[in-house]
Amino acid sequence: MKTDSDRKRKSDSVTSTDRAEKVKRKTEMSSSSVSGDKVRASHILIKHQGSRRKASWKDPEGDAICKRTKEDAVAQLKSLREDIVSGKADFKDVASRYSDCSSAKRGGDLGKFGRGQMQKPFEAATYALKVGEISDIVDTDSGSHIIMRTG
Repeated sequence: MKTDSDRKRKSDSVTSTDRAEKVKRKTEMSSSSVSGDKVRASHILIKHQGSRRKASWKDPEGDAICKRTKEDAVAQLKSLREDIVSGKADFKDVASRYSDCSSAKRGGDLGKFGRGQMQKPFEAATYALKVGEISDIVDTDSGSHIIMRTG
């Protein structure tokens, strides 16, 4: 016959095993990110009326952003992308001047990031690029972007 203390020991051991498994899985996931699954990218973000936040470092009140349509943002990004791809402009310089993201102060550099750290469309586009490639227009809840994978 099992006593209450026997049941408690069994329950404790299952709980400890479950916790150990969770820690192991979490460690494996984070080490896979560290072991090369991270990418590095820069981007140019143009916010518009549909963006989740209507303010930026260069438009703190969001006055211009609230007036900008998504179509206007996309048209601006297409033009900027054309200038970058043709060699007329440098990605970092364009990001510093036009991006609504605070990363503009670093030429659009977002640093390294792993899966699950960015919005899904942004992540998918970045991981699909080769180092040095520039994406087409990518739409997220933050606005419209062009992305350059840098690492």
